[in-house]
Order: sequence, then C-alpha cells, then structure tokens
Amino acid sequence: MSALALLGGPRAVPAGVDGGPWPVVTAEDEQAVLNVLRGGRLTSTAAGETEVPALERAWADQVGTAHCVAVSSGTAALQIALGALGIGPGDEVVVPALTMNATAHAVRQCGGVPVFSDIEPDTFTMDPARARDALGPRTAAVLPVHLHGLPAGMGALLEVASRRGLPVVEDAAQAHGAAWRGTATGALGALGCFSLHPSKNLPTCGEGGLVTTDSASLYRAAVALRNFGERPPARTRSYLAHRPGLNARIGPVQAAFTRSQLARLPAYAKAREHAVVAFLDRLDRLPGLRVPYVPADRTHAWHIVRLRIVPEELDLAGVPPAAVRRALHRVLRAEGVPVSQYQVAPLPAHPAFRGETSLEQVAATHPVSCATVDGTLCLQRRHLGPNAAAALAAYADGFEKVWEHLGLVRRMARAQPARDWRHDVAGD
Repeated sequence: MSALALLGGPRAVPAGVDGGPWPVVTAEDEQAVLNVLRGGRLTSTAAGETEVPALERAWADQVGTAHCVAVSSGTAALQIALGALGIGPGDEVVVPALTMNATAHAVRQCGGVPVFSDIEPDTFTMDPARARDALGPRTAAVLPVHLHGLPAGMGALLEVASRRGLPVVEDAAQAHGAAWRGTATGALGALGCFSLHPSKNLPTCGEGGLVTTDSASLYRAAVALRNFGERPPARTRSYLAHRPGLNARIGPVQAAFTRSQLARLPAYAKAREHAVVAFLDRLDRLPGLRVPYVPADRTHAWHIVRLRIVPEELDLAGVPPAAVRRALHRVLRAEGVPVSQYQVAPLPAHPAFRGETSLEQVAATHPVSCATVDGTLCLQRRHLGPNAAAALAAYADGFEKVWEHLGLVRRMARAQPARDWRHDVAGD
C-alpha cells in the first residue's frame, strides 16, 4: 500500500491524465465556422442566413418537438421561455433550491419571484411533494431542473402542475439527450431550455442556448422576444417592435459550430455512458460513498457526477458531513482526482435571492438541499470527452487508494473546524 500523495507518496493519477480537451474540436467543426466567415453572413438577421434555422430544425428533430428557437445563452433561453408564457412582475415560479443560480436569475429578470422547492435526496432533482407545498395563489409556472443530466420526476411534477393549470418549463441546460419514459428532455413541458456553453454536453464556441416547444403561439412569442419584440420579416426587416423584447440572438458562427458538434452527440453520449458506468461500478464498492441513482424510467446524460458521502459508514458518526467532505476533497485532489464542491450554498441562501429570510430558516425549510451541499463531491467536465475512460479509471484508482487510508481521513475530518455552508455564505 503506497503512501498518500499528501504525505509524499506517488499520485494515483499520473500527471497529464485528464480526460482530454472539451469540447473536442474537429476539422469539420473548423470548416463549418470557416464557411460562415467566408460567406460574410455574420448575424442571424443577415439576408439569406441559413445556419441558425438549420440548427433550430436539427435540434427540434433531435428532441422531437415542432419548434426550436436558438438564442444567445441558456439563461436567455429560460428568460425567453418565461416571457413567452407571460411571466411578469409579482408572478411566482417554483424552482429547485439546488441548481445553478441562472434558473432563479431568469425568473427575476422577468420581474417574477422564485419560490424554492427542496430536492429529492437520491436524484438531486425537484421533490414533487415539496413543489406542491410551494404553490401559492400567485404561482404562474413550475420550473424543474434536470440537474447534472438526470431528468426530474416529470410524471409527478406534471401532475402537480396540471391540477392548478400551470405550465411546466424544463431547465434542461445540462441534460442534452437524456430522456424520461422514452421522451427526450425538452419535449416534456410547455417549453424546454438548453445551454450551449462550451462546458455543456452539446457545446458551442462561445455562448448559446435553445428553446423547444410544440406550441405555435409560444414559438412565435419566443422568436419575437429574441429580437426586440419584432415579428419575423417577410422580406425586409421592419424594426417594428410589437412587444417588449431582448437582443438575445445567437450568431451563425455559434450555430454552425453546434450543428457540427450535434452530429457527434449520440456517439459521445454512448462513450460517456460506458466510461462513467464503469467508473461508478468501482466506486459503488467503497463503503460510505453513494453513487448517483438513476431511476428505471429515465436516462442520464452525465453532465456532472455527484457523489454522496455517508459519514456513519466511514466510522465518523457525529462528525459534520462538511468536515468529512473537506477532508476527502483535500486527499483526493492531492492524488490527482479533480473533485469539486460545485455549489457552496442552496439558492435560497444566496444574498441575491434571500431577502429577509435567515440562514436558519433556509436550513429548516430546505434540509435536503443543504445536506447535499455539505455532504457531496462532484466530478465536472473531465469525463465529457469520448476518450475519458482511461482518466476515469485512474480517478477510480485514486478513490480506492484513499479508501485504503481512511484512518488518516478520519483524523483529518475530526480535526476540521465545525462549519457548514452557512459559513461560506456569511463569509462572502
């Protein structure tokens, strides 16, 4: 048994092993971008521009919806989807308490109020029972997030919303290609929203987003909102605003790059599934570690891998989970395993959204989200490429090596200061 790298031993993950670059940029991607540059149509409003509508048609076909609107970012996609539904000042939108802050920002940018629902402890997605409890007289929509690439429990969530006649908007920013009961994310609610950030499973060369819907009226509203409230021109652009709108257009360069990447999305997803499952099979044998749970009715896109720590199984009963996480984080990183905390606090604790709510109230009303922040570690981006299997195998070596030295981990965890996510918020 070799010594831990933290104590001078060799790293479990050799230097240079990192899963490869992401996104993978091929000659075909470069040629797609070069064709746009040489063609001279560098904005989506240029006469004769075809790349943006081609991406929209391709993604609508991929998801299985009638329409798609390509926009400037995933956050813009959310804001436009909510705007198309007429969400405005004072309207409440139920969102999960654990997700990227863009979900709540989009609600605020429409003038709405994000109302936070706790998550399920096994899927990390919105808990339908808590979402039902969050409904009020001013609720105008429900906005579940397919966090990390796993679809939320859409059957129960759609039922909760339908009983009140509420639309469901999917935040599928991390879930390209995932499915619930055979239906792709983005085709499950009234509208679906995707990000094309370079860190995502379907990337662009900059920023971009996609909105999907089967509704012709919502499609028309989204198209207008994307471009200053103007209607699509029959011939020449009129610059006549028919409703308040944004400049949230995507560029042809970004659209061409993403459409080229889309051709490889299924192959990359298949390779990722194989590599991640093999990695998790090894980690699942380690006591005190819970690998992601994937219900039988859905598939996972594996944008992020989140691992839950169970202190009691590590002979650390009574030690705060955050202390165990910090000890494991330090030891694993020293071995070359690129784990991260990801979110440092649930959304209702962020100063931007907390208002007069105390951190103690947040802890009391969103216990699962708080426990997830404190007691989990994440693997991001390093596993996305099609050749990441070797890196994931090395990362599994790192976990197994650390688990051979749990005595030191226990001593480190017990020596950690008693602090949790509230310390990170208060110290911001």
